[in-house]
Amino acid sequence: MKTFRYLPLLAALYAGAAWADTPLDLTHAATPHVRVSISNIKGEVTVTAWDRDTVHVGGTLGDGARPLEITGSNDDLEIKVRAKGHSGLLNWGGDNAMAPSTLNVQVPRGASLDVSVVSAPLSIDGTDGGTVDVNSVSGRIRINARTPRLSVDSVSGSIEQAGHAAMADLQTVSGDILVPALGDEARLETVSGKVQARGGPWKKITLSTVSGDVDVSGGMAADGKMDIDSMSGDVQVTLPPDVSTSIHASSFSGNLRSAFGTAEHNEHGPGSELNATAGNGSARIVIESFSGDVRIRTSDH
Repeated sequence: MKTFRYLPLLAALYAGAAWADTPLDLTHAATPHVRVSISNIKGEVTVTAWDRDTVHVGGTLGDGARPLEITGSNDDLEIKVRAKGHSGLLNWGGDNAMAPSTLNVQVPRGASLDVSVVSAPLSIDGTDGGTVDVNSVSGRIRINARTPRLSVDSVSGSIEQAGHAAMADLQTVSGDILVPALGDEARLETVSGKVQARGGPWKKITLSTVSGDVDVSGGMAADGKMDIDSMSGDVQVTLPPDVSTSIHASSFSGNLRSAFGTAEHNEHGPGSELNATAGNGSARIVIESFSGDVRIRTSDH
């Protein structure tokens, strides 16, 4: 009868062994400007640049996942975590039964990246010269890279970008967008998250938000264009004192203040409007808000 006392303990030990993670140590030769596609359903992804013509994957593979491989040619590689996919009444081996996987990936410094994650935070650090494309559902995204083009599409995760992106297309539903190093062109869109952007001089920058606040600071190129559209979020734009641009701003029910020109209240209804020119007016700035406050200020105040 004593044997039965140990059955719960044996069951627990067996379950722990069954769900043990598998250490990863995979290497594949690569060209200096290889394109690397990475996909992980849940867990974590960290991508770090190094000065080697190889791609290496460390970390751990969660139980319930197929054995991981680096597939493709030396200039186009794929790293994808897949569930074993056994069918059954409880879908054992499917995505829901798969344990989280942690991927630590080293890539050549000039690599381009195409990363897809579901509920996995993502960090990219040190790439220089390659493009970066990211699709995410709920994980936080942190990118420190020099890239000619950065594209990020996220649902609920925040986006934090450092380094420098000549062209940036960043979209999220409820996450924040924090970008202190935007380049010539940018499109930033969010529903309820806040947007904080720094950079310029901008040739073209477009920001759109429903209820999130917008805080933008930077200069304009000679013929640059800035368009900001907000429903209920507050908008603050900080410009250098020597900026040359025309400014049109309006708010239906919010407060409108500007260091350039004077806002005028609509004669036949609510709201206020601003039309002003700074310098020679070569650039163009348009800001529209329905119920949020709008403030346009200079960087020396």
